Amino acid sequence: MIGVTVTFQYDEETYDRSRVAAIAEEAHPDFQGMPGLRFKMFTIDDKQRRATNVYLWDDDEAPASFFSDELLEYATGLYGVAPSVDVVEIAAFVDNAQPREETASVPS
Repeated sequence: MIGVTVTFQYDEETYDRSRVAAIAEEAHPDFQGMPGLRFKMFTIDDKQRRATNVYLWDDDEAPASFFSDELLEYATGLYGVAPSVDVVEIAAFVDNAQPREETASVPS
């Protein structure tokens, strides 16, 4: 699995929480059912004046084709600042929304 963070860092004058929240609200349906994308989270950090989108992909092919120069240019216009993009390999993943398998108790 591959993780990608796309961070939009604002300064005091350019940060607009309502703009960032509206982008997330409007865009989130576009990612539902996207091939290769397991999760996407839109985050807002008021204290740091930052918006970070977190993606979890099944493999490295889908994000490599998704994060094109054209997409990053579009995102820059949409958010009003250029993003920084970081790609990481996921070493381990915990999904607490999924029920755990029951384990047999070991007799003493």
